[in-house]
Amino acid sequence: MRPLKSIVTACLASVALLAPVSAQSLIRDTEIEHTLREYADPLLDAAGLTPSNVHLYIIADPSINAFVTGGQNIFLHTGIIIEAETPNQLKGVIAHETGHIAGAHLARVGDGLGAAQVPMFISLGLGLLAAFAGEGGAAGALMASSQQFGALSFMTYSRAQEASADQAALQYLETSGQSSEGLVEFFERFRYQEVMSDARRFPYFRSHPLSSERISILRNNADAADHVNVDDTPEEIANLRRLQGKIYGFLTEPEFVLYRYPRTDQSLPARYARAVAYFRVARLDEARLEIESLIAEEPDNPYFQELYGQMLFETGNIQESIPYHARSVELEPTAPLLRLNLAISQIATDDDSLLEEAEGHLQVALDIEPDNAFAWYQLSIVHQRNGDTALAQLAVAEQAFSVGDAGRAMMFAGRARTSLDQGTPAWVRATEIETISAPLAAEQRRQRRIHLH
Repeated sequence: MRPLKSIVTACLASVALLAPVSAQSLIRDTEIEHTLREYADPLLDAAGLTPSNVHLYIIADPSINAFVTGGQNIFLHTGIIIEAETPNQLKGVIAHETGHIAGAHLARVGDGLGAAQVPMFISLGLGLLAAFAGEGGAAGALMASSQQFGALSFMTYSRAQEASADQAALQYLETSGQSSEGLVEFFERFRYQEVMSDARRFPYFRSHPLSSERISILRNNADAADHVNVDDTPEEIANLRRLQGKIYGFLTEPEFVLYRYPRTDQSLPARYARAVAYFRVARLDEARLEIESLIAEEPDNPYFQELYGQMLFETGNIQESIPYHARSVELEPTAPLLRLNLAISQIATDDDSLLEEAEGHLQVALDIEPDNAFAWYQLSIVHQRNGDTALAQLAVAEQAFSVGDAGRAMMFAGRARTSLDQGTPAWVRATEIETISAPLAAEQRRQRRIHLH
Protein backbone atom coordinates (compact mmCIF):
# COMPACT_ATOMS: atom_id res chain seq x y z
CA MET A 1 0.00 0.00 0.00
CA ARG A 2 1.27 3.44 -0.86
CA PRO A 3 1.87 5.87 2.01
CA LEU A 4 -0.93 8.35 2.64
CA LYS A 5 0.97 11.30 1.23
CA SER A 6 1.53 9.49 -2.05
CA ILE A 7 -2.13 8.49 -2.25
CA VAL A 8 -3.40 12.02 -1.71
CA THR A 9 -0.83 13.55 -4.04
CA ALA A 10 -1.67 11.03 -6.78
CA CYS A 11 -5.35 11.75 -6.33
CA LEU A 12 -4.84 15.49 -6.65
CA ALA A 13 -2.38 15.22 -9.51
CA SER A 14 -4.89 13.22 -11.50
CA VAL A 15 -7.12 16.28 -11.80
CA ALA A 16 -4.54 19.04 -11.79
CA LEU A 17 -4.99 19.43 -15.55
CA LEU A 18 -8.79 19.22 -15.24
CA ALA A 19 -11.14 16.99 -17.15
CA PRO A 20 -11.96 17.73 -20.79
CA VAL A 21 -14.98 19.94 -21.09
CA SER A 22 -16.67 17.38 -23.33
CA ALA A 23 -17.04 15.20 -20.24
CA GLN A 24 -19.30 17.88 -18.75
CA SER A 25 -17.76 17.58 -15.30
CA LEU A 26 -19.39 19.21 -12.33
CA ILE A 27 -17.03 21.53 -10.49
CA ARG A 28 -16.95 22.93 -6.98
CA ASP A 29 -15.52 26.28 -5.96
CA THR A 30 -16.44 28.20 -2.84
CA GLU A 31 -15.90 31.67 -4.33
CA ILE A 32 -18.01 31.01 -7.42
CA GLU A 33 -20.72 29.20 -5.46
CA HIS A 34 -21.04 32.04 -2.95
CA THR A 35 -21.39 34.61 -5.71
CA LEU A 36 -24.01 32.59 -7.56
CA ARG A 37 -25.97 32.12 -4.35
CA GLU A 38 -25.89 35.89 -3.81
CA TYR A 39 -27.34 36.27 -7.30
CA ALA A 40 -29.93 33.51 -6.97
CA ASP A 41 -31.31 33.70 -3.43
CA PRO A 42 -33.21 37.02 -3.76
CA LEU A 43 -34.79 35.72 -6.97
CA LEU A 44 -35.76 32.42 -5.37
CA ASP A 45 -37.31 34.30 -2.46
CA ALA A 46 -39.27 36.46 -4.90
CA ALA A 47 -40.52 33.29 -6.60
CA GLY A 48 -41.83 31.92 -3.32
CA LEU A 49 -39.22 29.16 -3.28
CA THR A 50 -37.01 28.18 -0.35
CA PRO A 51 -33.44 29.02 -1.44
CA SER A 52 -31.89 26.20 0.57
CA ASN A 53 -34.03 23.71 -1.35
CA VAL A 54 -32.77 24.92 -4.74
CA HIS A 55 -29.34 23.57 -5.64
CA LEU A 56 -26.91 25.35 -7.96
CA TYR A 57 -24.44 23.28 -9.97
CA ILE A 58 -21.58 24.46 -12.18
CA ILE A 59 -20.58 22.50 -15.28
CA ALA A 60 -17.09 22.84 -16.74
CA ASP A 61 -18.16 23.52 -20.30
CA PRO A 62 -17.32 26.59 -22.42
CA SER A 63 -20.63 26.53 -24.29
CA ILE A 64 -23.37 28.98 -23.38
CA ASN A 65 -26.00 27.01 -21.53
CA ALA A 66 -28.14 26.83 -18.40
CA PHE A 67 -31.00 24.52 -17.52
CA VAL A 68 -33.10 23.07 -14.72
CA THR A 69 -33.80 19.41 -14.10
CA GLY A 70 -34.19 16.70 -11.50
CA GLY A 71 -36.40 18.82 -9.25
CA GLN A 72 -35.21 22.20 -7.96
CA ASN A 73 -31.75 22.13 -9.51
CA ILE A 74 -30.19 24.88 -11.63
CA PHE A 75 -27.17 24.02 -13.78
CA LEU A 76 -24.93 26.72 -15.23
CA HIS A 77 -22.15 26.13 -17.75
CA THR A 78 -18.92 28.01 -17.08
CA GLY A 79 -19.31 29.41 -20.59
CA ILE A 80 -22.37 31.41 -19.65
CA ILE A 81 -20.56 32.85 -16.62
CA ILE A 82 -17.54 33.87 -18.72
CA GLU A 83 -19.70 35.39 -21.47
CA ALA A 84 -21.87 37.48 -19.15
CA GLU A 85 -21.03 41.14 -19.66
CA THR A 86 -22.60 42.19 -16.36
CA PRO A 87 -23.83 40.48 -13.20
CA ASN A 88 -27.33 41.60 -14.17
CA GLN A 89 -27.19 39.50 -17.34
CA LEU A 90 -26.31 36.41 -15.33
CA LYS A 91 -29.01 37.22 -12.79
CA GLY A 92 -31.48 37.50 -15.68
CA VAL A 93 -30.61 33.98 -16.85
CA ILE A 94 -30.98 32.64 -13.29
CA ALA A 95 -34.31 34.45 -12.95
CA HIS A 96 -35.50 32.84 -16.20
CA GLU A 97 -34.47 29.36 -15.01
CA THR A 98 -36.21 30.06 -11.71
CA GLY A 99 -39.33 30.75 -13.74
CA HIS A 100 -39.07 27.27 -15.24
CA ILE A 101 -38.83 25.75 -11.75
CA ALA A 102 -41.73 27.75 -10.36
CA GLY A 103 -43.77 26.92 -13.47
CA ALA A 104 -42.88 23.21 -13.24
CA HIS A 105 -41.43 23.25 -16.78
CA LEU A 106 -38.94 20.56 -15.83
CA ALA A 107 -37.46 17.76 -17.88
CA ARG A 108 -38.34 14.36 -16.43
CA VAL A 109 -35.07 12.52 -16.68
CA GLY A 110 -35.35 9.93 -13.92
CA ASP A 111 -33.18 9.58 -10.88
CA GLY A 112 -29.81 10.25 -12.49
CA LEU A 113 -29.41 13.78 -11.16
CA GLY A 114 -31.08 13.61 -7.77
CA ALA A 115 -29.61 16.39 -5.68
CA ALA A 116 -28.26 14.07 -3.01
CA GLN A 117 -26.63 11.81 -5.58
CA VAL A 118 -24.72 14.35 -7.67
CA PRO A 119 -21.03 13.73 -6.88
CA MET A 120 -18.14 16.15 -6.95
CA PHE A 121 -15.81 15.57 -9.86
CA ILE A 122 -13.51 18.57 -9.76
CA SER A 123 -12.91 21.32 -7.24
CA LEU A 124 -11.44 24.57 -8.43
CA GLY A 125 -10.39 24.97 -4.82
CA LEU A 126 -8.06 22.09 -3.99
CA GLY A 127 -8.68 20.12 -7.16
CA LEU A 128 -10.23 17.19 -5.33
CA LEU A 129 -11.07 14.14 -7.38
CA ALA A 130 -13.71 12.01 -5.71
CA ALA A 131 -12.23 8.78 -7.03
CA PHE A 132 -11.01 8.07 -3.51
CA ALA A 133 -7.43 7.07 -4.29
CA GLY A 134 -7.86 3.55 -5.53
CA GLU A 135 -11.27 2.87 -4.01
CA GLY A 136 -12.53 0.97 -7.04
CA GLY A 137 -16.18 0.60 -6.10
CA ALA A 138 -16.75 4.28 -5.50
CA ALA A 139 -14.71 5.25 -8.53
CA GLY A 140 -16.86 2.97 -10.65
CA ALA A 141 -20.03 4.55 -9.33
CA LEU A 142 -18.71 8.00 -10.15
CA MET A 143 -17.70 7.04 -13.65
CA ALA A 144 -21.14 5.56 -14.27
CA SER A 145 -22.77 8.77 -13.06
CA SER A 146 -20.47 10.81 -15.29
CA GLN A 147 -21.45 8.84 -18.37
CA GLN A 148 -25.11 9.11 -17.51
CA PHE A 149 -24.78 12.85 -16.95
CA GLY A 150 -23.08 13.39 -20.30
CA ALA A 151 -25.70 11.36 -22.13
CA LEU A 152 -28.76 13.19 -20.80
CA SER A 153 -30.93 14.93 -23.38
CA PHE A 154 -32.89 17.89 -22.07
CA MET A 155 -36.26 19.03 -23.25
CA THR A 156 -36.87 21.98 -25.52
CA TYR A 157 -39.30 24.37 -23.90
CA SER A 158 -42.42 25.39 -25.75
CA ARG A 159 -43.05 28.99 -26.74
CA ALA A 160 -45.72 29.21 -24.05
CA GLN A 161 -43.29 27.96 -21.39
CA GLU A 162 -40.61 30.37 -22.55
CA ALA A 163 -43.02 33.29 -22.45
CA SER A 164 -44.16 32.24 -18.98
CA ALA A 165 -40.59 31.98 -17.70
CA ASP A 166 -39.75 35.36 -19.24
CA GLN A 167 -42.61 37.11 -17.48
CA ALA A 168 -41.85 35.33 -14.23
CA ALA A 169 -38.20 36.42 -14.47
CA LEU A 170 -39.25 40.05 -14.97
CA GLN A 171 -41.47 39.79 -11.90
CA TYR A 172 -38.74 38.22 -9.71
CA LEU A 173 -36.19 40.83 -10.72
CA GLU A 174 -38.64 43.66 -10.09
CA THR A 175 -39.80 42.22 -6.74
CA SER A 176 -36.19 41.87 -5.57
CA GLY A 177 -35.43 45.46 -6.57
CA GLN A 178 -33.24 44.59 -9.54
CA SER A 179 -33.26 45.63 -13.16
CA SER A 180 -34.51 43.30 -15.88
CA GLU A 181 -32.29 45.09 -18.40
CA GLY A 182 -29.67 42.36 -18.16
CA LEU A 183 -32.13 39.65 -19.16
CA VAL A 184 -33.16 41.60 -22.25
CA GLU A 185 -29.54 42.45 -23.09
CA PHE A 186 -28.57 38.80 -22.89
CA PHE A 187 -31.23 37.79 -25.41
CA GLU A 188 -30.54 40.80 -27.64
CA ARG A 189 -26.84 39.89 -27.79
CA PHE A 190 -27.73 36.51 -29.25
CA ARG A 191 -30.71 37.53 -31.41
CA TYR A 192 -28.82 36.20 -34.46
CA GLN A 193 -29.23 32.66 -33.05
CA GLU A 194 -32.86 32.81 -34.19
CA VAL A 195 -31.92 32.45 -37.86
CA MET A 196 -29.24 29.79 -37.41
CA SER A 197 -29.83 26.09 -37.93
CA ASP A 198 -30.49 24.09 -34.78
CA ALA A 199 -27.14 22.30 -35.04
CA ARG A 200 -25.23 25.61 -35.10
CA ARG A 201 -27.03 27.27 -32.20
CA PHE A 202 -25.57 27.49 -28.74
CA PRO A 203 -27.06 24.77 -26.50
CA TYR A 204 -29.01 27.34 -24.51
CA PHE A 205 -30.86 28.57 -27.57
CA ARG A 206 -31.65 25.06 -28.75
CA SER A 207 -33.61 24.38 -25.57
CA HIS A 208 -34.71 28.01 -25.10
CA PRO A 209 -35.69 29.08 -28.65
CA LEU A 210 -35.47 32.80 -29.40
CA SER A 211 -37.77 34.91 -31.51
CA SER A 212 -37.81 38.61 -32.35
CA GLU A 213 -41.37 38.85 -31.06
CA ARG A 214 -40.34 37.37 -27.73
CA ILE A 215 -37.45 39.83 -27.36
CA SER A 216 -39.67 42.78 -28.27
CA ILE A 217 -42.22 41.83 -25.61
CA LEU A 218 -39.43 41.49 -23.05
CA ARG A 219 -37.98 44.88 -24.02
CA ASN A 220 -41.33 46.66 -23.70
CA ASN A 221 -42.11 45.11 -20.32
CA ALA A 222 -38.59 45.71 -18.97
CA ASP A 223 -38.67 49.37 -20.01
CA ALA A 224 -41.93 49.85 -18.11
CA ALA A 225 -40.56 48.35 -14.87
CA ASP A 226 -39.78 50.59 -11.90
CA HIS A 227 -36.25 49.24 -11.39
CA VAL A 228 -35.09 49.20 -15.00
CA ASN A 229 -32.41 51.83 -14.29
CA VAL A 230 -30.90 50.03 -11.26
CA ASP A 231 -27.36 49.33 -12.48
CA ASP A 232 -24.79 46.88 -11.20
CA THR A 233 -22.34 48.57 -8.86
CA PRO A 234 -18.67 48.85 -9.86
CA GLU A 235 -17.87 46.40 -7.05
CA GLU A 236 -20.33 43.82 -8.44
CA ILE A 237 -18.86 44.14 -11.93
CA ALA A 238 -15.31 43.87 -10.58
CA ASN A 239 -16.24 40.72 -8.65
CA LEU A 240 -17.67 39.10 -11.78
CA ARG A 241 -14.50 39.95 -13.71
CA ARG A 242 -12.30 38.22 -11.15
CA LEU A 243 -14.51 35.11 -11.24
CA GLN A 244 -14.25 35.09 -15.01
CA GLY A 245 -10.46 35.35 -14.80
CA LYS A 246 -10.32 32.49 -12.31
CA ILE A 247 -12.54 30.21 -14.40
CA TYR A 248 -10.63 31.06 -17.56
CA GLY A 249 -7.34 30.35 -15.82
CA PHE A 250 -8.46 26.91 -14.66
CA LEU A 251 -10.38 25.71 -17.68
CA THR A 252 -8.52 27.16 -20.67
CA GLU A 253 -5.16 26.19 -22.12
CA PRO A 254 -2.48 28.35 -20.45
CA GLU A 255 -1.26 29.88 -23.73
CA PHE A 256 -4.77 31.23 -24.37
CA VAL A 257 -4.96 32.53 -20.80
CA LEU A 258 -1.73 34.46 -21.30
CA TYR A 259 -2.99 35.80 -24.64
CA ARG A 260 -6.22 37.07 -23.09
CA TYR A 261 -4.48 38.32 -19.94
CA PRO A 262 -0.95 39.43 -21.02
CA ARG A 263 1.64 40.51 -18.48
CA THR A 264 1.07 44.13 -19.46
CA ASP A 265 -2.41 43.80 -17.91
CA GLN A 266 -1.91 44.33 -14.20
CA SER A 267 -5.58 44.33 -13.29
CA LEU A 268 -6.68 42.01 -10.49
CA PRO A 269 -8.61 39.61 -12.79
CA ALA A 270 -5.59 39.34 -15.08
CA ARG A 271 -3.20 38.53 -12.24
CA TYR A 272 -5.70 36.01 -10.86
CA ALA A 273 -5.96 34.25 -14.23
CA ARG A 274 -2.18 34.25 -14.75
CA ALA A 275 -1.54 32.91 -11.25
CA VAL A 276 -3.68 29.90 -12.07
CA ALA A 277 -2.22 29.47 -15.56
CA TYR A 278 1.39 29.57 -14.31
CA PHE A 279 0.52 27.10 -11.56
CA ARG A 280 -1.02 24.67 -14.04
CA VAL A 281 2.18 24.56 -16.13
CA ALA A 282 4.43 24.26 -13.05
CA ARG A 283 5.88 27.77 -13.36
CA LEU A 284 5.63 28.10 -9.60
CA ASP A 285 7.95 31.09 -9.17
CA GLU A 286 5.80 33.17 -11.53
CA ALA A 287 2.61 31.84 -9.96
CA ARG A 288 3.89 32.83 -6.53
CA LEU A 289 4.61 36.38 -7.68
CA GLU A 290 1.09 36.79 -9.03
CA ILE A 291 -0.73 35.29 -6.04
CA GLU A 292 1.46 37.13 -3.53
CA SER A 293 0.60 40.41 -5.26
CA LEU A 294 -3.08 39.55 -4.88
CA ILE A 295 -2.70 38.70 -1.19
CA ALA A 296 -0.77 41.91 -0.61
CA GLU A 297 -3.64 43.83 -2.19
CA GLU A 298 -6.39 41.92 -0.35
CA PRO A 299 -4.90 40.15 2.68
CA ASP A 300 -8.33 39.23 4.01
CA ASN A 301 -9.52 37.51 0.85
CA PRO A 302 -10.04 33.82 1.76
CA TYR A 303 -9.96 32.67 -1.88
CA PHE A 304 -6.50 34.07 -2.55
CA GLN A 305 -5.30 32.30 0.59
CA GLU A 306 -6.99 29.11 -0.61
CA LEU A 307 -5.34 29.30 -4.03
CA TYR A 308 -1.89 29.82 -2.56
CA GLY A 309 -2.47 26.85 -0.27
CA GLN A 310 -3.49 24.75 -3.27
CA MET A 311 -0.40 25.77 -5.23
CA LEU A 312 1.89 24.85 -2.36
CA PHE A 313 0.14 21.58 -1.57
CA GLU A 314 0.09 20.30 -5.12
CA THR A 315 3.76 21.13 -5.63
CA GLY A 316 4.79 19.12 -2.59
CA ASN A 317 5.13 22.02 -0.14
CA ILE A 318 2.52 20.52 2.16
CA GLN A 319 3.66 21.96 5.48
CA GLU A 320 3.97 25.42 3.94
CA SER A 321 0.41 25.18 2.55
CA ILE A 322 -1.22 24.74 5.97
CA PRO A 323 -1.06 28.37 7.18
CA TYR A 324 -2.71 29.58 3.97
CA HIS A 325 -5.51 27.02 4.21
CA ALA A 326 -5.89 27.83 7.90
CA ARG A 327 -6.15 31.52 7.09
CA SER A 328 -8.84 30.83 4.46
CA VAL A 329 -10.88 28.93 7.08
CA GLU A 330 -10.38 31.72 9.61
CA LEU A 331 -11.75 34.21 7.06
CA GLU A 332 -14.59 31.97 5.80
CA PRO A 333 -15.37 29.50 8.62
CA THR A 334 -18.68 28.24 7.20
CA ALA A 335 -17.23 27.10 3.85
CA PRO A 336 -17.00 23.28 3.87
CA LEU A 337 -14.57 23.04 0.96
CA LEU A 338 -12.10 25.33 2.70
CA ARG A 339 -12.30 23.17 5.83
CA LEU A 340 -11.76 20.10 3.68
CA ASN A 341 -8.69 21.65 2.04
CA LEU A 342 -7.13 22.36 5.42
CA ALA A 343 -7.91 18.89 6.76
CA ILE A 344 -6.34 17.21 3.74
CA SER A 345 -3.16 19.23 4.14
CA GLN A 346 -2.97 18.34 7.81
CA ILE A 347 -3.55 14.64 7.12
CA ALA A 348 -0.96 14.60 4.35
CA THR A 349 1.83 15.79 6.68
CA ASP A 350 1.81 12.35 8.38
CA ASP A 351 1.97 14.27 11.69
CA ASP A 352 -0.49 12.43 13.94
CA SER A 353 -0.63 15.40 16.30
CA LEU A 354 -2.68 17.22 13.62
CA LEU A 355 -5.28 14.47 13.24
CA GLU A 356 -7.59 15.71 15.97
CA GLU A 357 -7.79 19.16 14.41
CA ALA A 358 -8.23 17.65 10.93
CA GLU A 359 -11.09 15.51 12.23
CA GLY A 360 -12.75 18.60 13.67
CA HIS A 361 -12.59 20.39 10.32
CA LEU A 362 -14.01 17.35 8.52
CA GLN A 363 -16.88 17.07 11.00
CA VAL A 364 -17.77 20.73 10.47
CA ALA A 365 -17.65 20.25 6.69
CA LEU A 366 -19.88 17.17 6.94
CA ASP A 367 -22.35 18.94 9.22
CA ILE A 368 -22.82 21.45 6.40
CA GLU A 369 -22.54 18.97 3.50
CA PRO A 370 -23.45 15.49 4.78
CA ASP A 371 -23.20 14.04 1.26
CA ASN A 372 -19.63 15.20 0.66
CA ALA A 373 -18.10 11.86 -0.35
CA PHE A 374 -14.49 13.01 -0.34
CA ALA A 375 -14.80 14.36 3.20
CA TRP A 376 -16.09 10.96 4.34
CA TYR A 377 -13.13 9.29 2.69
CA GLN A 378 -10.70 11.62 4.44
CA LEU A 379 -12.46 10.99 7.75
CA SER A 380 -12.01 7.24 7.22
CA ILE A 381 -8.26 7.85 6.91
CA VAL A 382 -8.21 9.80 10.18
CA HIS A 383 -10.11 7.06 12.03
CA GLN A 384 -7.89 4.32 10.63
CA ARG A 385 -4.73 6.15 11.63
CA ASN A 386 -6.20 6.60 15.11
CA GLY A 387 -6.82 2.85 15.30
CA ASP A 388 -10.65 3.21 15.15
CA THR A 389 -11.24 0.60 12.46
CA ALA A 390 -15.00 0.37 13.00
CA LEU A 391 -15.45 4.12 12.65
CA ALA A 392 -13.20 4.06 9.58
CA GLN A 393 -15.44 1.38 8.06
CA LEU A 394 -18.53 3.43 8.87
CA ALA A 395 -16.99 6.48 7.18
CA VAL A 396 -16.26 4.39 4.07
CA ALA A 397 -19.89 3.22 4.16
CA GLU A 398 -21.04 6.85 4.31
CA GLN A 399 -18.75 7.71 1.40
CA ALA A 400 -20.13 4.85 -0.71
CA PHE A 401 -23.72 5.67 0.28
CA SER A 402 -23.29 9.31 -0.77
CA VAL A 403 -22.29 8.32 -4.33
CA GLY A 404 -24.98 5.66 -4.69
CA ASP A 405 -22.73 2.59 -4.43
CA ALA A 406 -25.25 0.59 -2.41
CA GLY A 407 -23.35 -2.72 -2.44
CA ARG A 408 -20.21 -1.22 -1.02
CA ALA A 409 -22.16 0.90 1.48
CA MET A 410 -23.99 -2.20 2.74
CA MET A 411 -20.77 -4.23 3.04
CA PHE A 412 -18.81 -1.63 5.02
CA ALA A 413 -21.79 -0.67 7.20
CA GLY A 414 -22.21 -4.34 8.08
CA ARG A 415 -18.55 -4.67 9.00
CA ALA A 416 -18.72 -1.53 11.14
CA ARG A 417 -21.93 -2.59 12.91
CA THR A 418 -20.47 -5.87 14.14
CA SER A 419 -17.64 -4.01 15.92
CA LEU A 420 -19.54 -1.03 17.28
CA ASP A 421 -21.26 -0.95 20.65
CA GLN A 422 -24.95 -1.68 20.20
CA GLY A 423 -27.22 1.31 20.69
CA THR A 424 -24.55 3.97 20.12
CA PRO A 425 -25.20 6.65 17.47
CA ALA A 426 -22.53 5.12 15.24
CA TRP A 427 -24.10 1.65 15.55
CA VAL A 428 -27.55 3.07 14.75
CA ARG A 429 -26.20 4.86 11.68
CA ALA A 430 -24.40 1.74 10.45
CA THR A 431 -27.63 -0.22 10.86
CA GLU A 432 -29.57 2.44 8.91
CA ILE A 433 -27.11 2.40 6.01
CA GLU A 434 -27.04 -1.40 5.89
CA THR A 435 -30.84 -1.67 5.98
CA ILE A 436 -31.44 1.02 3.37
CA SER A 437 -28.65 -0.16 1.08
CA ALA A 438 -29.60 -3.85 0.99
CA PRO A 439 -32.58 -3.57 -1.41
CA LEU A 440 -30.78 -0.90 -3.46
CA ALA A 441 -27.74 -3.16 -3.80
CA ALA A 442 -29.95 -6.02 -4.96
CA GLU A 443 -31.53 -3.79 -7.60
CA GLN A 444 -28.12 -2.57 -8.78
CA ARG A 445 -26.95 -6.17 -9.14
CA ARG A 446 -30.09 -6.97 -11.11
CA GLN A 447 -29.53 -4.00 -13.42
CA ARG A 448 -25.91 -5.02 -14.02
CA ARG A 449 -27.03 -8.53 -14.98
CA ILE A 450 -29.53 -7.06 -17.43
CA HIS A 451 -26.84 -4.87 -19.02
CA LEU A 452 -24.46 -7.81 -19.29
CA HIS A 453 -27.06 -9.77 -21.22
